[in-house]
Amino acid sequence: MTQGSLICLGTGIMLGAHLDPLSRNYIAAADVVFVLMADALTEQWLLEMHPDARSLQPYYHQGPSRQHSYQLMVEAMLAEVVAGKKVVGAFYGHPGVFAWVPHQAVKQAQQQGYFSRMLPAISAEDCLYADLGIDPGRYGCQLYECSQFMFYQRTIDTAAYLILWQLGVAGDRSLARFATPGQYRQLLSDYLCRFYPPAHQVTLYEAASLPTQQARIEHLPLSELAQATVSGKTTLVIPPCSALQANTELLQQLAALDQATDVSR
Repeated sequence: MTQGSLICLGTGIMLGAHLDPLSRNYIAAADVVFVLMADALTEQWLLEMHPDARSLQPYYHQGPSRQHSYQLMVEAMLAEVVAGKKVVGAFYGHPGVFAWVPHQAVKQAQQQGYFSRMLPAISAEDCLYADLGIDPGRYGCQLYECSQFMFYQRTIDTAAYLILWQLGVAGDRSLARFATPGQYRQLLSDYLCRFYPPAHQVTLYEAASLPTQQARIEHLPLSELAQATVSGKTTLVIPPCSALQANTELLQQLAALDQATDVSR
């Protein structure tokens, strides 16, 4: 029997437009394709691309928490690898970004001695930079999963962008919810107002998943975050509210190095 293999790839964000040729080839050559998408239309499109394509969505209903469901998904994929099949896991966006299942599936397959790799893909972050006109190299960016940001102490740099993913489940500790009510975002807003003015303009962002759609770009004061309409795709983008502060000591040391290593000599 031919030894099994596993390729985890991403379909990007926009239906049909972001799937690269290499990923298409892997899907076409696979014996089994497992699919986990963020919307039904994209999932149906993937399911029709291969004669043995299987949705991972039903596993969400087979456990008390998302974490348990994720483990069942990994087990389902690895069972086919162990059976000697060429397996592809196709995931929404980038398979390595906010995606536990692909990371664990690739890791466990490699630990068992099977060929396994993850392919890069277009993520919501890539779309965000393009749609909002943000150059992450200008001021810098801090990126956190929203709930994790709330659970742990972080050093916030208000001179850089702060980007919080998965705002729709902000503060969820159960891993069983697919949304949290406005009171949870109120806690987040109150905490952020320790660092930013309540009137500071923030952005709710959702990348377009269809060519006929426009990205959601909604600006509002930070103080109104709890009343905003959000979904599982909503990202909170907080622009800088303070100026970059020069590192005088290091700049002086660099000036000394420049003088000592003047290439014009």
